[in-house]
Amino acid sequence: MKFMKLGSKPDAFQVDGKCIRHVTSDLATDIIIKVGDLKFYLHKFPLLSKSNHMQKLVQKASEDNCDEINMVDFPGGPNAFEICAKFCYGMAVTLNAYNVVAARCAAEYLEMTEDVDRGNLIFKIEVFLNSSIFHSWKDSIIVLRTAKSLLPWSENLKIVGRCIDSIASKTSVDPANITWSYTYNRKLSVQDKIVGDSMKLQEKIESVPKDWWVEDICELEIDLYKRVMTAVKSKGRMDGAVIGEALKTYAVRWLPDSVDALVSGVHSWRNKLLVETIACLLPSDNGVGCSCSFLLKLLKVAVLAGIDDSSKEDLVKRISLKLHEASVKDLLIPARSPQTTLYDVGMVQSIVNQYMTQEQRSQYVEPGKSAGFVLGHGSLLSVGKLIDGYLGEIAHDPNLSLTSFIDLSCSVSELARPVHDGLYKAIDIYLKEHPSLTKAERKKICGLMDVKKLTLEASMHAAQNDRLPLRVVVQVLFFEQVKAATRAQSRNSDARTTCVSKMSPDEEWDKTMGEDCRSLKKKMSEVETNEDGGQKNSKMGKKKSRNSKSGVQLLPSRSRRIFDKLWVVGVGKGHVENRSSETSGSSQSPSSAVVVRDNTTKSSGVPSRHRRHSVS
Repeated sequence: MKFMKLGSKPDAFQVDGKCIRHVTSDLATDIIIKVGDLKFYLHKFPLLSKSNHMQKLVQKASEDNCDEINMVDFPGGPNAFEICAKFCYGMAVTLNAYNVVAARCAAEYLEMTEDVDRGNLIFKIEVFLNSSIFHSWKDSIIVLRTAKSLLPWSENLKIVGRCIDSIASKTSVDPANITWSYTYNRKLSVQDKIVGDSMKLQEKIESVPKDWWVEDICELEIDLYKRVMTAVKSKGRMDGAVIGEALKTYAVRWLPDSVDALVSGVHSWRNKLLVETIACLLPSDNGVGCSCSFLLKLLKVAVLAGIDDSSKEDLVKRISLKLHEASVKDLLIPARSPQTTLYDVGMVQSIVNQYMTQEQRSQYVEPGKSAGFVLGHGSLLSVGKLIDGYLGEIAHDPNLSLTSFIDLSCSVSELARPVHDGLYKAIDIYLKEHPSLTKAERKKICGLMDVKKLTLEASMHAAQNDRLPLRVVVQVLFFEQVKAATRAQSRNSDARTTCVSKMSPDEEWDKTMGEDCRSLKKKMSEVETNEDGGQKNSKMGKKKSRNSKSGVQLLPSRSRRIFDKLWVVGVGKGHVENRSSETSGSSQSPSSAVVVRDNTTKSSGVPSRHRRHSVS
């Protein structure tokens, strides 16, 4: 820390009780000056020789026949006045970063200028500030902090502005040239200051990180911090990632950890101001400088603190640019009253909508090139997986409406979900946590997923899931049967395999689906017939189900009866055993009977792979 000594005479100020200071001298004191709660018993001549303002006050006191002068609102208080008084007496005083601002403001108040006496206090303090304080990193920060309590004097004297400019200039210095302390409480060792013969220049540069200054300015109040960071950004030489790290460090330093502390009335105003300030200081580089996790934490505080909508909209836009980097935990933004849900689903909906809008603007998908688009855009797939995981988390909330669940699910592009296992899991959780859903509502939410996009594991789980509508179970069994038949025919027909290998994937799927659907359409229609007469054939169905394959025995009774109707015994082309006369019907009511809708044309009889074979 830099310091400056003024005067050479010994200190003759004495303390008399708690409220009196006097100077020991052969001459009796002839004036009393009251500053705050303290009274100073001094001599007029030393003060009048240095202070123009004291000359005016003493003259006025003489006219009023009063030997006591009361200085109201003296900048810096009694301590600052004592420094000025000792300087007037020529006594030794030491100026440093902690008291120099108060002394400078006090000297300005007393008008201790060069017009009164050459080499006066104002001149000497300015020399100390410009030659030492503003050249020191630590001292500049200390002076800026102390200047906070001396406003508006320190502002009018431009001490605050000069400190800010000094700090901002030092942050952009090449790290290789830094020899001052870059951690607040320790100095660089001699070895750190000298680049040895065995140390390369690059190693020296890397020894001082680019964000060396970040922690040191975290002790500043939010208004001064904002001014410093604005000055740093205005220099145009600071990387956006370092700016983002600085803002993150400051937020961690001042934002409370608990939600209760965030919304408490004691600090709610400060938290609100803090988030609004950090939001406006974020680097304007499309979110590159800040992680998505940090931005989402800011948004959580913004929602809880109730900041203005413009700041929240800016955060939403920035988050949407990096949504693929987020985690499900990051998206769990607590809802604020009057919302009844546990989490703010509407805010996440806004983020996803913004993301999809930007995705559509930046990319144009030509017809027939959707597969390449998916493979080339991992961020879109990451967002799809992220939202499915988020749906699984919020599905546990009993207050989450079906509309909110469906809207958020539909806001993600189909290209983001090549596999629907995550969506199926979220739907299953929602059905479990909301048992009061009507039949129409269960049908509506299950319509979100495409059973053709379920993996074998998910399909087997769905086939045994009693919470799913019967028609969905039938769809799962139907398409798994088609896949099984395709694999069997491919393994056992060498000639057909050779022929198929020359076809495109679309042609192979169309041909296979055409052959299988003609065989299975009849079986699916028999499900409807047996649904109506289920009780009539129940005993026969139970007997037959015991003779089915061991894997089918794992299915519940309802799914097993349906599976028996669809199971293909033969492995050759088009060989399907008809068991409808031997198996029982479904345990469901006649109103839940199912019928396969075949969208094939009458001329070809071959369905397109792009048509969804749904079961009504």
